Amino acid sequence: MPPADNARFLVEASKTRSRQARERAEEAIKTAARRSERPTVVGIANAAGVSRSWLYTQTDLITAINQLQQRAPAPHRNTRHAASDASLQRRLETALERNRQLRDQVADLTRKLENAHGEIRRLRTLAQPPAATVLGPR
Repeated sequence: MPPADNARFLVEASKTRSRQARERAEEAIKTAARRSERPTVVGIANAAGVSRSWLYTQTDLITAINQLQQRAPAPHRNTRHAASDASLQRRLETALERNRQLRDQVADLTRKLENAHGEIRRLRTLAQPPAATVLGPR
């Protein structure tokens, strides 16, 4: 007996999840509009329990968020918690230095691996018996 075809149930469940996600996102946008806050995609995605990447695929919802952002004033940064330019510059320099170290480490390990492969090949050639010479009739 062939296995049951449950594809229609999977499609139906997928549509239900998508519809529910959309409803949650729409509700999160409405809530942000009522609060007169400047919504962000991250904030809406978190409030709705959806991923940002999914939210970005919903062009009408992104348009609604952008329109709310235009209406609401930009939030004032709390200078006590905001990173200074010097701090951000230092973090960038640290990350770039770490990247350089990792590139050097990868290059060193690559050289060592190449040498190890060469040594393995050399040892295999030494371990093989020499080819027998074919002697003709005497």
